[in-house]
Amino acid sequence: MAGTSQRFFISYAGADRLWAEWVGWHLERDGHLVELDVWDWRTGDDFVQRMDDGLEKADAVVALFSKSYFEDGRWTQEERSAVVARRDRVLPLAVEPLSNHEVDPMFAAKVRMNLHGLDEAAAIEALRAAVSGAGRPTERPAFPGSPAEAPHGSADGSPDGSAGSAVPEGPKPALPGDTDEPDVWNVRRRNRDFSGREAQMVQLRDGLLSGRHSVVYALHGMGGIGKTQIAVEYAHRFASQYDLVWWIDAEQSDQIPIHYTELADRIGVALAEAGAEHNARMLLQHLRTRPRWLIILDNAEDPEQIEPWLPEGPGHVLITSRNPNWRRLAHPTALDVFSRADSLAYLRTRSPGIPEAQADTLAQDLGDLPLALAQAAGMIETGTPVDHYRRLLNDSTSRILREGEVPDYPVPLGAAVGIAVDGLDARHPDATALLRIAAFLGSEPIPTEWLVNARPRLSTIPGDPHDPLWTRAALEPLRRYGLARIDGEALQLHRLTQAVLRDQVDPAQAEAIHDDAAAVLAAVEPGDPEPPAHWPTWANLTSHLWSQHLDVTHRPELRPVLRNAVNFLIRSAQPRTAADLAATLRDAWAAESGPDHPDVLTCTQYLGHATSDLGDIRAARPIIEDAFVRRRRMLGDDDPDTLQSANDFAAILSALGEYQEALRLDEDTLTRRRRVLGEEHPKTLQSAGNLGAALTALGEYVAARGTHEDTLARRRRVLGDGHPDTLRSTLGLAESLRLLGDLTGARRLQEETEARCRSTLGDDHPLTLDAVQGLATTLNDMGEYGRVRSMLEDVIARHRRVFGADHPQAVKAAYGLAYALNALREHEEARRLLADVLAWERRVLGPDHPDTLKSAHALSAALDGLADYAESRRLLEDTIARRRRVLGEDHHETLISTHNLGVTMCNLRSFAAGAKLLEDVRARQRRTLGDGHEDTQATTRSLAAAYRQMGLHRKAQKLTPKKSTKRGFGRKPR
Repeated sequence: MAGTSQRFFISYAGADRLWAEWVGWHLERDGHLVELDVWDWRTGDDFVQRMDDGLEKADAVVALFSKSYFEDGRWTQEERSAVVARRDRVLPLAVEPLSNHEVDPMFAAKVRMNLHGLDEAAAIEALRAAVSGAGRPTERPAFPGSPAEAPHGSADGSPDGSAGSAVPEGPKPALPGDTDEPDVWNVRRRNRDFSGREAQMVQLRDGLLSGRHSVVYALHGMGGIGKTQIAVEYAHRFASQYDLVWWIDAEQSDQIPIHYTELADRIGVALAEAGAEHNARMLLQHLRTRPRWLIILDNAEDPEQIEPWLPEGPGHVLITSRNPNWRRLAHPTALDVFSRADSLAYLRTRSPGIPEAQADTLAQDLGDLPLALAQAAGMIETGTPVDHYRRLLNDSTSRILREGEVPDYPVPLGAAVGIAVDGLDARHPDATALLRIAAFLGSEPIPTEWLVNARPRLSTIPGDPHDPLWTRAALEPLRRYGLARIDGEALQLHRLTQAVLRDQVDPAQAEAIHDDAAAVLAAVEPGDPEPPAHWPTWANLTSHLWSQHLDVTHRPELRPVLRNAVNFLIRSAQPRTAADLAATLRDAWAAESGPDHPDVLTCTQYLGHATSDLGDIRAARPIIEDAFVRRRRMLGDDDPDTLQSANDFAAILSALGEYQEALRLDEDTLTRRRRVLGEEHPKTLQSAGNLGAALTALGEYVAARGTHEDTLARRRRVLGDGHPDTLRSTLGLAESLRLLGDLTGARRLQEETEARCRSTLGDDHPLTLDAVQGLATTLNDMGEYGRVRSMLEDVIARHRRVFGADHPQAVKAAYGLAYALNALREHEEARRLLADVLAWERRVLGPDHPDTLKSAHALSAALDGLADYAESRRLLEDTIARRRRVLGEDHHETLISTHNLGVTMCNLRSFAAGAKLLEDVRARQRRTLGDGHEDTQATTRSLAAAYRQMGLHRKAQKLTPKKSTKRGFGRKPR
């Protein structure tokens, strides 16, 4: 070997793994040290640490350039940073043609060596030239794909242990791109449309290379999932790794000896006078000593019948099967549907003219099933528009899934399902009956516990309904036939399998099957829909309740679960779905039972709640009021349902700014609930929390704090710290503390609550966003404007994405953001934002709503910052008049606006008028808030500044006897 040994790190894209192994093998053959993840790294290793170590030790990085290598999102940040840091030691090898614009600009200027398009000898020479000075072997390695007498790592010239990390056991890597077939070969033609599945291909190859002897690998999954296509692609892609590749259709296991006899005859070990079984045994004996072979048993179904014919020896066996029960004989791997990215890549290959959005919707309709995608692509290629195909798929599913030939698949999907069901029905009628019930539920997993609970009510399943083992007897055949996924404790059917099954249902049996499907749903007990701990079960249940193929609306036995499902949707922040379902149920049940039926009124109540959560509080009011009036008339004032409507009506009045009426109703509802339900009933505590919010809105901060403290203590005791209602009480108490000037205490509570909301409810839940906004308000008061800005920009983006740009909470967050911008002296941006907020609030809430007046007040502060004092004065005078009428003269928001008007008058040089306003405000604040409150102190400083401008220094000194760093006018945007 000539030259000096070097250490190389090989950087490559997953799709180019064959090239990586080929390059690594030849570098080690020439005496270099190679770090290659698939050779040297093990499951559980720290990826970043291993990569850092390998790159740090390497003399150079061999980078295999390809289109995949430069795909967006392929690099981890760690790998990109590490390779870029060492770009002066990068040796680029192009493994496919690349134009300059396809290469990352960081590497575009580097001269790259082309390996693609060369035969093996030329590719080896190019590789050696790239590493400059690599030694040459004394003996040329056999070209991969040609017969090799010695196994890898023996006398064929492979590196010894001193050369670095050992190359894995198995065939020597072939030159990627080499398509020469072995001498013994009977695999069907390659699928030119094969795409995706790279992760599965790597896993398959790893599995087959995982042992030294008799490696058997089983790919299993439902029909149409692409098992056979992967086997075909593997055989072609790795053809040069083997001397013998033989494909056997193994569905009829008794025919395997005949197929083996054909192979035995082909390689010259068959005896003409012997029978098929004898020659098959001779073949198996021959394979025990022959290396480099691959036997593919396609569509094998029964492991017990296959076991006697499994080859042994230094080769590989690949099995494809619907049946997953291969663990005793093979390494089983479940094959799932395409990822959405693979589905889109396949459709782009077959029908490049389909727009991305259409392709995505089509893939979703087809459940990313490869066979279904192939059928759809075939029809689209022959002139069927995508939208028309989707309509046919919805209206005539079974027919469309039986149409046309599908290249590379034995039968269309509809026929494949039909064949499997026919075979199942003859042997396991109970499994078929269960399959048909599941076809009318949703496509999400169906917990087997639901089936166990419902079994006594299921009339279409034969056998003893009280047999404790019936689920195993019914589910195992579904798993074995590949018609369903049995994963853990749940059953799941592909949506297209469900569609075919529904179309095959005998109309005479349909009603009974529908009854059984409804019975499964009625037997579910998911618990109280309000605590987040129960939401996963409710989410699964609602996915089945919304199945379009089972009418749940008109089934009395499902009314309780449907009512609770709407409540779950409201609590889990899905107001649009909740409103749609509540309206549907209300109308249907009103037609059946009359408008005053309790179920109808419950749906009306939920519809109002969901409409309010959607942000349309004006539309919500008549709905909520209607339920309240009807319940009072039908049930009386003290009925728990009437009191719930009273609670909701008070909440909507408060949202509309009618604080006094909301307070009166909250007090009455709380009194009644205490008497009817008890002091610590969750609904009583709901009214107590709402009363605290009403007191806050009216400026009764001390009373509000006391109410919130008591309610929070009780909710923690009754509901626990993480319950949403407890979190609401915590936020209510924090807001009271903030308004009373205890910013530190408010901040502590808000930070704790925000963290708990995120962990319990998620980042996008309305209560989480409320917690962030509450904390941002406190931070605004504490002067942390930069942090507030980033927090509220994120909140606004989340609200707009989840609930829309015009949702009241998004508008409220925009107001808070404008407050921070104004404090950051970005007055023009604040003015623009507040003008938009104010226009929305005047239109939606009305000119006198407290929130509208708050925004008008804040806009005046932005105008002051822009020195537009005249317009600020006009806006403040109007705002003060409205606040006095709506909130009262002593309300803290009225006083803040009056304070700001006094400051603006001074800025307009009307010092006497400004001082008079400030004197009145200070007197009222001292009486209502006390001398120590922040608002009182701000007014005192502004009044002293006014006195100084008027030359009244003695009066100013009396107000601020100690030297103050805040000598100018102070403004309160809020």
